[in-house]
Amino acid sequence: MTIKEHLETLLIPLLEDGNCFLIDIIFKPSKVSQKITILVDSDEGITIQQCTSISRRLAKQLEELEVFTEAYTLEVSSPGLDQPLVLPRQYQKNLGRNLKVTLKTGETFSGTLSEVNADQITLRLPEPKKKPKVPLDESSLRRDVLLGDISKALVEISFK
Repeated sequence: MTIKEHLETLLIPLLEDGNCFLIDIIFKPSKVSQKITILVDSDEGITIQQCTSISRRLAKQLEELEVFTEAYTLEVSSPGLDQPLVLPRQYQKNLGRNLKVTLKTGETFSGTLSEVNADQITLRLPEPKKKPKVPLDESSLRRDVLLGDISKALVEISFK
């Protein structure tokens, strides 16, 4: 079992307590100590208190089980707005928000997330700024995208 798998196993009961879910575990080695960042979230959003609780309980288990022999820093955090969406559950949480999507083909577009299912999302694309000569077909403003085709999807921040 890898260290990442071991951490995932230890995290499962800690996350279920607060109805949270794991997004990613990131290891960043350095000369002094390695940094372990654990990104977690919940459907309602995660609080600092929940992150602190998970961090303390996980740190206690790591010390008891002597998982790491060298110095490390443990950080439990929610993903920031600069973090791409990874899991279908994250897309579901962001229904109604604007996303900037980059496909594996390199194509990039933005739209409002209107539907999510297990393997695809639907975006409502913005109407063209110039009024078209021919009336727009509503289906031309709808874009279905398979999750497997997405390279990166970010929530667009609006200050309006």
